[in-house]
Amino acid sequence: MLTGWIPGAGSIGLGRVPRMTDLASLDATAQAELIRTGEMSATEAVQAAIDRCEAVNGELNAVIIPRFERALTEADGPLGDGPFAGVPFLLKDLDGTMANEPLHAGTRFLKDHGYVAPQSSELISRFLDAGLVVIGRTNTPELGLVTTAEPETYGPSHNPWDTTRSTGGSSGGSAAAVAAGVVPMAHAGDGGGSIRIPASECGLFGLKPSRGRITTGPEVGEAWAGLVARLAVTRSVRDAAALLDAVSGPGVGDPYWAPPPERPYSEEITSDPGSLRIGFVVDPPDGASSTDPEVADAVRATAALLESLGHRVEESFPEALADPSSLGHFLVAFGAWTARELDRLGEMVGTPVTADDVEAGTWAVAESGRSVSAADYLAALDGLHALTRRVVSWWAGGFDLLLTPTITELPPTLGQFAATPDNPMAALFRSSPFAAFTAPFNTTGQPAMSVPLHQSSAGLPIGMQFVAAPGREDVLFRLAGQLESAVPWADRRPPVWSGV
Repeated sequence: MLTGWIPGAGSIGLGRVPRMTDLASLDATAQAELIRTGEMSATEAVQAAIDRCEAVNGELNAVIIPRFERALTEADGPLGDGPFAGVPFLLKDLDGTMANEPLHAGTRFLKDHGYVAPQSSELISRFLDAGLVVIGRTNTPELGLVTTAEPETYGPSHNPWDTTRSTGGSSGGSAAAVAAGVVPMAHAGDGGGSIRIPASECGLFGLKPSRGRITTGPEVGEAWAGLVARLAVTRSVRDAAALLDAVSGPGVGDPYWAPPPERPYSEEITSDPGSLRIGFVVDPPDGASSTDPEVADAVRATAALLESLGHRVEESFPEALADPSSLGHFLVAFGAWTARELDRLGEMVGTPVTADDVEAGTWAVAESGRSVSAADYLAALDGLHALTRRVVSWWAGGFDLLLTPTITELPPTLGQFAATPDNPMAALFRSSPFAAFTAPFNTTGQPAMSVPLHQSSAGLPIGMQFVAAPGREDVLFRLAGQLESAVPWADRRPPVWSGV
């Protein structure tokens, strides 16, 4: 509890900081309330986050483009009446632009050209309208193509639970910063698991919204044919719900959008989910990989927990997930998307991208995409759409949710995703098993969340994924609220912690 003020912290000599156990431990909702009631100013909240960043970023390499001075100026100005007015926040170095600020997308190409965005993405504008104060950009793999944040341009981000291990990707820098308490939540995007995988590896809550829930405009009508969804990684369920309430909804001219919820998501987290019918699966149905024994045990323990909470749980999953042809369809489209992304980067700066401007793996993927004909690309999309109908029919058959591991392994050690001269796509192939349970639901566009329910014998986070029917984030939030009460994770602290 806040009991008063004591002098002194802050690198610019602020006169007071809140007397509390640990400001870093407060979620965004709690920090916003302190600012709203005048118990803490926005400038103090932002300065404290900057101090925390400076204390641990040398170990984590999570924040790669700081904007501390501008953030303090903004915190000292009009904040508006958004739900997170004055709360410090981080943007991922991908998945959206901020006007007059740099964006590198993990690439040396944009960094070397000193690219500065001329306008803000609609999502970023909505973050700012919600009152969030951006203190910097976070590390991400080049173009977000792999499941670890180890770009050649900026070097690897380190997991605060074990700095020899990956943070996951592509929102790895954001996840590391939130897990270490630098900010209570941070921007993230997900094209094959890039919100959920880092959330699992760093012990956070991560929700991938339904396709069309959050606009990707005005730059594009859809990203990766609709596979990419954007939001944030958070430490609390209520922060994710309130943030989604604040930023969801279509943008002008969007090609499609998700149906609006019946009531705010922030109201769902305290609602009784009732007795849900939940299927679960332990190992990837396609047989391409197996699940680590500790992760498998965590899935079974979660199934038992769900039963104890009154849910009907059975070992069942969409049989279409076992179809090996889906990977082939994805890879055809993935190459084409990457080729187009490199062309778009060239258009942004007025100079074509060459093989020397990007990592070998990125160029190899793009070159594979340049060999894809328009007919081949459309055939791949037809295949992904057919898979979607087959997978979603399982929910239409009476199930409410599917439980899976978020990832099949414990957080991997750094260095496993490095390309070699004879195998430039090594990182892509190493990423494949990490996305075995996440990527299918980017294809289907369903909402899915990673919940930090378990830890390994060595104290590493193990996330559990829950997938709902299209458009049913409400069901996910009801269960997430129940799980957060049943198995609280708010007091867990990694060895690298920026707070007290």
